[in-house]
Amino acid sequence: MKITVVGGGNVGTQFAAHAAAKGHCVTMFTSRPKEFSSELSVVDECGRELCRGKAGATDVPAEAFADADVVFVTTPAFLATEIAEKMLPYVRAGMAIGLIPGTGGMECAFREALSRGATLFGLQRVPSVARLKTYGQTVCAMGYRSRLSLAALPNAETEACCALLSSLFSMPCDALPNYLNVTMTPSNPILHTARLCALFSDYVPGKTYERVPLFYEEWDDASSALLLRCDEEVQRVCRAFSELDLSCVRSLREHYESDTPQKLTQKIRSIASFRGIASPAVPSERGWVPDLTSRYFTADFPYGLAILRQIARFAEVSTPALDGVYRWYERIVGPHRKFSYAAYGIGSREEFSDFYLR
Repeated sequence: MKITVVGGGNVGTQFAAHAAAKGHCVTMFTSRPKEFSSELSVVDECGRELCRGKAGATDVPAEAFADADVVFVTTPAFLATEIAEKMLPYVRAGMAIGLIPGTGGMECAFREALSRGATLFGLQRVPSVARLKTYGQTVCAMGYRSRLSLAALPNAETEACCALLSSLFSMPCDALPNYLNVTMTPSNPILHTARLCALFSDYVPGKTYERVPLFYEEWDDASSALLLRCDEEVQRVCRAFSELDLSCVRSLREHYESDTPQKLTQKIRSIASFRGIASPAVPSERGWVPDLTSRYFTADFPYGLAILRQIARFAEVSTPALDGVYRWYERIVGPHRKFSYAAYGIGSREEFSDFYLR
């Protein structure tokens, strides 16, 4: 099978290495193809090799997409429209396009691919935490999940896509009821955003910090309390869509087995694969300031939290916690580009539901 992986970062390198190790013909589509080795590998936190395989790399769309059977898109959601436009001339019926992870509204950016007979699928969560060890060569993967969950558009293709991912990662892959179970997953869109809002709640341009706590290892109860409020609002939105089965949008209370802020703080601090992850901050002349160019800011707010708020409006569910976190973001970044369902011709609850029921 010919597989193309878009994006040479953490997740892209991991997917490419796993696919290559299974004997597939793998091509990386990246802006830095000359920096890629002919072999890619995945190692664990102790440096033990988990898999290795040969892969090519290119920045030429025709070379990457013309004959691809499967394309994994691992770039940030704000690049989805640009990537979709580069791919579109080569999209054909039967091509499978995987959005990894599947959140961020990328399913809308690739709507023209659907009209040409391609299948879109998205993972609810990535297989593991992944961090590049050597760019273009090795990625370190920690905390692999015991199973994956996936949905496809059209829904009839979900089982086939599950089989593909199960084969690549040698683990079970469960079929979700519909793609909205991916879009609504309360992972980074509220996990990262609630933490940042609590962490930098007093930030204004010009303010600096003597030090910035680690993102997860020094997680606090204020972050947990805000996250749980956001999580409950997401669950209320899910319950409001009687026409769509959203039973697989698991509450973070259930996911982390924590029903109080204190328990959630203890749980998040204890996750081994989260250790050593810094908060998105950069040094200034007088101290540290939030790194507003980090994906935590540029993706998880305007292409994560913004989507959840729009879905809540379709459902006519109030979301004071989600709204408060987003208003904080707007205050510190000013005018910005964000995802809009209206830009893709989805302006009502009926149009929204029809898109995800296909």
